[in-house]
Amino acid sequence: MANTQTVIFKNKPVITGSYSIVGPKEGEGNFGKYFDYVMKDDCFGEDSYEKAERKMIEQAITGAIQSAKIKPSSVDLMLAGDLLNQIISSSYAARQFNFAYLGLFGACSTMSESLAIGASLIEGGHFDNIVCSTASHFSTAERQFRFPLELGNQRPPTSQWTVTGAGACVLSKKGVGPTIASATFGKVIDWGVNDVNDMGAAMAPAAMDTMLSHFRDTKTTPDDYDLIVTGDLGKLGSEILIDLMEDKGIKLGLNYNDCGQMYFTREQATLCGGSGCGCSATVFNSFIMKKLRAGEYKRVLFMPTGALLSTTATQQGDTIPGVCHAVVVEGVKK
Repeated sequence: MANTQTVIFKNKPVITGSYSIVGPKEGEGNFGKYFDYVMKDDCFGEDSYEKAERKMIEQAITGAIQSAKIKPSSVDLMLAGDLLNQIISSSYAARQFNFAYLGLFGACSTMSESLAIGASLIEGGHFDNIVCSTASHFSTAERQFRFPLELGNQRPPTSQWTVTGAGACVLSKKGVGPTIASATFGKVIDWGVNDVNDMGAAMAPAAMDTMLSHFRDTKTTPDDYDLIVTGDLGKLGSEILIDLMEDKGIKLGLNYNDCGQMYFTREQATLCGGSGCGCSATVFNSFIMKKLRAGEYKRVLFMPTGALLSTTATQQGDTIPGVCHAVVVEGVKK
């Protein structure tokens, strides 16, 4: 269709397997009982946080393939990305698998980006089984984007806590599981926010733009979904999104929430909540997948957001562009 950002999948690729792994702090949060594996410590037996992050991806992919009950040799393609320079966590993890590999960078929107691209490739008849994965780690993100951990810098009230976690799933042409019904590819939106400790405000306009495009393209409303969930806008960013949508004449109801806002308990003192690629990826591949498989959700609009910044750009005073990709996931296809 012309003048649309949305792809409607006639054959609806199936999510046949999923897996989530998180750090100890994340395991103590609100979704702790849904995760497949909670690490005992953030190093995960490695001598650096970066090596721990790639190991998390390796385990998430292995777990997702086992969950799908297929052989690794049946996987045609791996789609993965992360927050680190040159997406080293995903690319280094890809060395461990005999898969064709496409590295993606959508920042914290990478989980939905991989699902949207993977579903499109399967719908087009090009592949039968695709692994989608992403991860983040609190300590690697802090070291790269903000300050060395040893400095113990204070965190402003608008800041969020990068989730230590990895999520992966297998998209298949055939099988049993929730299905991808559509994907809305987002535009890069920049409203001039340049505060690296206020990611929610930077990404909320992109979430609004994609949400409006999705409703327009699919002729749906918020009431058509059991759950509408953004990725990691956090408390402030999700409140901004609600206000922005209301200004456009669309009221988001109780079926809207944000993974970052929900992730941690108030006692965990994460200020505006969770963020990072692993935030939406672990919630999607644990809580949301289990709810869909159990029939408690019939239709979910999953909308992770990404801040497309770099340390070089922000140190030069540049603003922070945002992007948001959305996928509609429906209940189990048998």
